Parts: sequence; structure tokens; C-alpha cells
Amino acid sequence: MDQAVSILTIEDETAVRRSLVAHLEDLEYDFIEAANGVEGIEAFNRAKPDLVLCDLRLPGMDGLDVLSTIAESSPDTPIIIVSGANQVSDAIQALKRGAWDYITKPIVDFQILDTAIERALNRARLIKENRDYQKHLETLNQELSIALGQLREDEEAARALQSSLLPPPEVQYGDYLFRRKLLPSLLLSGDFVDYFPIGNHEVGFYIADISGHGAASAFVTVMLKTLFEKHLDAYQHAQEEVVRQPHEMLDHLNRAIYQSPIEKYLTIFYGVLDIREHRLRFCSGGQFPYPMLFTGEQVTTLTSHDKPVGLFEDSIYTQHQIDFQPVQQFLMISDGILELFPRDSARRRTEWLQQMVSRGAPTIEELVDRFDIEQMDEIPDDIAFLSIVRGERNE
Repeated sequence: MDQAVSILTIEDETAVRRSLVAHLEDLEYDFIEAANGVEGIEAFNRAKPDLVLCDLRLPGMDGLDVLSTIAESSPDTPIIIVSGANQVSDAIQALKRGAWDYITKPIVDFQILDTAIERALNRARLIKENRDYQKHLETLNQELSIALGQLREDEEAARALQSSLLPPPEVQYGDYLFRRKLLPSLLLSGDFVDYFPIGNHEVGFYIADISGHGAASAFVTVMLKTLFEKHLDAYQHAQEEVVRQPHEMLDHLNRAIYQSPIEKYLTIFYGVLDIREHRLRFCSGGQFPYPMLFTGEQVTTLTSHDKPVGLFEDSIYTQHQIDFQPVQQFLMISDGILELFPRDSARRRTEWLQQMVSRGAPTIEELVDRFDIEQMDEIPDDIAFLSIVRGERNE
């Protein structure tokens, strides 16, 4: 059960103070009373309330001085002035000194007060959440900076670390066999794939392509894995469901990567497959080539035009859902595959890719053979494959 919100009321007129306290009690707020400014400051320091209601005309210590003292010591605590001094100059002075709102007495309609309290508490909550999130990002950035230095010192260790983060080459979830293969152009890869169970009947999966090459790009794959595991752990502890909603997950990734000290961005396709209902929720952050669906003899693509992740702070991601029942195979390949075709327009190279892929529902190994990838001395760009096949197949 959430802890009740506590409100400190600083008011010298007993009848007015009792009226306010009675109203707060009816709304199930915890309340603290103070009859003057000095008592109010002492009560605030002792109880640390979530919100303060304060009169301006107080005996001894003036309400503006009380306001200044509290605002200086605790700027994130909402302070609402409730005063009979109905003068514009008073309101301006109060707002300048840190008041969050100003309400005049007598209060004829308590809904005005209720709305002001609710608005102030919501704003305070958002400020706290943002500060906590910024603190988390700062900690994460420090950890990333340390880890990045370690990666640069020992790329072999980095490759071992990156490989350890990949899922098994193939895993069966219900009726679906998940397979992956990662072919780096250098020692470290900027491509990454992953799949993992979410609860009892859903599987999350993604393919990502980090901008650039080398240790910095590879490190973003570590960051990516860490962020997904953070939200998966939060879901498993019933704290949130972000990892189940692809558009929310990409929104969180976009903010974290945009604000990270590593100047990288990525394209990503993230899907959540309900293996019991055979439905797919998905969201694409600029991933290309588009994922391919094999249904019998037909091959279709899931087109999407959302922006890459981490490139723009205000990017908005759209979630889609499709019936996965007729799908025999779902295939995703990173854009490194397009570098194996002659230099031409992206559209033309995509057409060539679909021609190569559309001969049946090929396995990953069959595709590697078709493109003669493993016979090359070096490949021009990282290539990642992620395949989901309905029912188990033997390669």
C-alpha cells in the first residue's frame, strides 16, 4: 500500500486552519498543523511533508519569509499560498520566492484547492522521477565509460564478452524455433540479436545495427543488452510492463542512448510474439532491410518508417500488431547483407535480396551458402541473421 501524502498547513486563524485540516482529512491526506511561521518551519524540518499550505499574514515570522526558507531548503517541495491578502503584488512576490500556486481566502469552492494540490503533487512526482532517471543515467554512463576503456584495452576480451551476451544459436519456444547467426566484419560487431521469454507465453526478440564499427559500436550492444535486461527484470518483479510493449521499449532506449556519452545511434526491430495466441506486436526504429514473412509460397515484408533510436530526442515510435498464425518463417537480416550486391540504389539491392531469399523458406545456413559469405576473406560490413520458424526444422 502506498504511503499517504502528508500536508503541512501553516495558518494562524484557528477556524480556517481547522476547516482546511478537516477537508484534507476527508481526502485521506495525512496532515500537520502550525499556527505561525516559526512553528511551521519547525514542523517542516521535523516531518518533511510532501506539500505545504501557507498563509501570507502570519504573526511573528511573515509568510513570505516562511516561503523563502522552505523553498531554499527544499525547492522540490510544493508550496501553495492560501491567503486573504488578495493583492496582485502579494501573488507576484510569492511566486517569485518559490510558491507553486496562489489561492485566495475565503475558499468558496474547495475543488479549486483540490485541483491545485493534485496538480502540484503530480508536478513534484514528475520532477522526482526525472531526477531519479537522470541519476540512473549518470550512473549508467559512468559504468559505460569504465567498461568502454576496458574494451579498448583488450578487444579479445571484449569479443568474448559480446559473444557471451548473445542468446544460444537456437532455442525452441512453444511451436517456434528461434535461430541466430552473427558475422562480424571486424573483431567486434556493431550488430546484435537477442530473444528471451517474457512470462509464460510471450517471447521478446530484436535485431539491432549500431552506427559505425569497432569497440564503441560493440559497447553499445552491451548497453542495449543491459537496458533490455533491466526492463525484463522490472517486469518479472511486477514493477512495469515496458518490455511487453515494443513502442514503450524503443522510447526508453531512445532516451537512454540519446543522452549517453557515446555518440552512437542504432536501428532496431523489436517484437513480442505471443506463442499461445500466435500474435506479434512489433515496433521498428529504422530497421532495414524490412523483416520478411514466409506464408506458403508468398513472401511479404513488414515495412515501417519510424526513426532510428538515439538519433533524435523527441522521436515517437508506433506499435503494430499482426496475426502470426499463417507465418511459417520470419526472417530478419541486417543491412550488411546489402553490401554484398553491386553498388546500386537501396531499392534495387533490396529487390536482389528478396530474389535470393524467396527460393523457399531458407535456413540461415542455406543463406550463408547462397551468398558465399564464409568463403570471403573479409566481409564489408557486419551481417546478423535472426530466423523464427514455426515448428522444428533440421538444417
